[in-house]
Amino acid sequence: MKVRLVSVGRDRSGLYEPAVQEYASRLAHYTRFELVELPEAGGKKGKATDARALEADALLARRKPQDLLVALDERGKLLDSVEFSRYVGRARDGAKDLLLVIGGDEGLDERVRQSADLVLSLSKMTLPHRLARVVLVEQLYRAFTLLKGEPYHK
Repeated sequence: MKVRLVSVGRDRSGLYEPAVQEYASRLAHYTRFELVELPEAGGKKGKATDARALEADALLARRKPQDLLVALDERGKLLDSVEFSRYVGRARDGAKDLLLVIGGDEGLDERVRQSADLVLSLSKMTLPHRLARVVLVEQLYRAFTLLKGEPYHK
């Protein structure tokens, strides 16, 4: 199984990237993990729709036939850690790869949500996209430890 996290934009603050890299290195013990950062489309005022459309093209171009597409969106389904680990386990057992996508500052284009096998929300609260990456990568690591019956989850 391969897990790819494709996100729009970079962590310019430097606050979140060390945590993402820490969990990415831990994930390497369980699965092939790849983090892909796409450039922001740079929509100007009034052009958020254009930016979302360009970012959607770039995100959807990364999808392969064997991928289950998981789109992160605040309007998505809330899963607890155990439920998320079961989703990851079903993908693994079905010989599917996971493609997780986080949009840019303007959110995801409707085409991405419509194309997704799962639209996932990490919280009812609004999170900065860079923080959402940390939370998602940590939850992926937690999911794999749960699937292996390892003690991290406790």
